[in-house]
Amino acid sequence: MDKKILTGAAIALIMLAGCNSNSQPAASSSSPSFDEVLTSRRSIRAYDATKKISEAEVRELLLATQEAPSWANQQPTKYYVAISEEKVKAVQDMVGGNKERIKDAPVLIVSTFERGKSGFFQGNQTNEIGDGWGAYDNGLSNCYLVLKARAMGFDTLIMGMRDADALRALFSIPESESVMAVISLGYRAQEPKQPQHRPLDDIVKFF
Repeated sequence: MDKKILTGAAIALIMLAGCNSNSQPAASSSSPSFDEVLTSRRSIRAYDATKKISEAEVRELLLATQEAPSWANQQPTKYYVAISEEKVKAVQDMVGGNKERIKDAPVLIVSTFERGKSGFFQGNQTNEIGDGWGAYDNGLSNCYLVLKARAMGFDTLIMGMRDADALRALFSIPESESVMAVISLGYRAQEPKQPQHRPLDDIVKFF
């Protein structure tokens, strides 16, 4: 009788372990799919002041931007991160009319690119776009940033209204870099409406 009980208990334990191992992948399924990241990303203009973001999380976020493609792998994009209260408040005064919209964002990131790298070969401009390729690569890097941010549960706003000279002085940004945008990083305070998109045939032509 004792042997039967022990055997039954062993079988039950094996079955229980199997159930637990099968349930583990379900926990990881809570991560958003790529399509969910794309469709849930929004330009957020109101942030939750009670939620903060750590330097370690920002490092993980920016590490993802290094996977972005760039002209001949020049990697011209640079980031300057305002995460201390002092620096965040300073940058808030440098984004024009967006100041009130991003006042509760815990992190503000300045995005720049090094001129004379993307679009050049041996110091010579490769085609008529020139340093426009640096801006192009910067945009690709920023795209990775905002999508990775959304995958991590964060929200962003890319701001083109900014005082480039003031930002350059605040972060000691070299004259060899063009200041492109300030990107707010935080948690949305409310669910934004989905903007209307142009019909696909307005922007795509097949030949």
